[in-house]
Amino acid sequence: MLTYPLSKESGRSLYEQLYEGIRRDILSGTLPAHQRLPSKRALAQHLEVSIITVQNAYEQLAAEGYIYSQEKRGYYVSPVERPLQAAARQPAPLPPEPEQKTYFLDLVTNSIDRAYFPFTVWARLMRETLLERDKALLQAAPYNGAEELRRAISDYLRQFRGMNVDSGQIIVGAGTEFLYSLLIQLLGREKCYAVEDPGYSKIAEIYRSHQVNLRQVGLDEKGLSTRLLRRQEADIVHLSPSHHYPTGIVMPIGRRQELLRWAEEQEGRWILEDDYDSEFRFVGRPIPTLFSIDEAQRVIYLNTFSKTIAPSIRISYMILPPRLMEVYREKLGFYACTVSGFEQYTLAKFMAQGRYEQHLSRMKARYRQKRDAVIAMLRSSPLADRVEIMEQDAGLHFLVRLDTRLPDAALRSRAAEQGVRLALLSDYYSVPETAPQHIVVVNYSGIDLERLPEGLRRLAQAWEE
Repeated sequence: MLTYPLSKESGRSLYEQLYEGIRRDILSGTLPAHQRLPSKRALAQHLEVSIITVQNAYEQLAAEGYIYSQEKRGYYVSPVERPLQAAARQPAPLPPEPEQKTYFLDLVTNSIDRAYFPFTVWARLMRETLLERDKALLQAAPYNGAEELRRAISDYLRQFRGMNVDSGQIIVGAGTEFLYSLLIQLLGREKCYAVEDPGYSKIAEIYRSHQVNLRQVGLDEKGLSTRLLRRQEADIVHLSPSHHYPTGIVMPIGRRQELLRWAEEQEGRWILEDDYDSEFRFVGRPIPTLFSIDEAQRVIYLNTFSKTIAPSIRISYMILPPRLMEVYREKLGFYACTVSGFEQYTLAKFMAQGRYEQHLSRMKARYRQKRDAVIAMLRSSPLADRVEIMEQDAGLHFLVRLDTRLPDAALRSRAAEQGVRLALLSDYYSVPETAPQHIVVVNYSGIDLERLPEGLRRLAQAWEE
């Protein structure tokens, strides 16, 4: 008769303990295949438990396939494979996560100061959304995003960016990285994609991860070079004309028109306009988008709320030309929207009530103040006579050219030794050796102003030649 130690004080039910004991004996071979198990009544009497305890254990074992029943005859052990020896089946240990180094001063990471986020307004709109949208929140959002959010985005773009966009052209997704993958599926993996060089490295990494044919095209003083682009067999070009990262170049109208002509010259060519931080322009009006001057419908527009509200929001969107939107519905309309409906309806209310424009206005003022404070500290630091500040009129970064003979690798390593994290322009080139040297990319939104003077003093000391 089967015997298992069952304890009411173990914190687990008796039937679970019995189930595990029998299962263990089956897997070890102690109970061979097709052996008949004791009847429920007999085993219950032997173990001094209720029949229902044995019944629950047998039913769970039968549901998982460890035993089978024959009518009026009872339960039998199923033939199952024995597990491999413990040593053989142990998976290789996972490599440890790389240690995240902490710095006294970080000039690389852009982040949002918690004082900048509209917590009070956002919390109130979330409560209103829960009360007003209780039924809608339990339903899946349309494949292209909630209509209310797409309509709010359309209204905002029409009023503030001069873009005449129907809400049906907008597709909402969880981050621009996800939207890039959709575009690769939409436009074709067999196409040749071009990105800016230098450029934001993650963009090229995403395209490479999808195994597409990738080209990196150099820039001149006007942005991505159409002369170099024509030397490539590119079908799609991904660029940031309103404020290039990391150089800060704003593409003039002449170069934009050249790119539009390039796209029109051959069927199947497309321009992906990444407008990631165009809202933060501090001099003059926002630069018109390529999308707004494209009469041939060859531009796909992408933008995100990660820069303007918070990275954790993870709401981005793209706008497809009407003729491409129809293809998207046919090929990719089966995808569910990847953004929570709760966040979409909350953001829609935030925009429809004019809160987004108010928030942007406050953020621009605060970032302008912070940029000015960082520049002022640079100009009053021990580095003052050795730096030239460039491209500071837009976006959340600017460039600093250093008067030094030290190579970039030495600048970076000496800064790290002093607890300061640096990004240099050469880091963003596909061939760093060909890049301009001694140019620091200062991402100022995440800088701790209280630590900046000491950090600059450390840099000056480290870079003494």
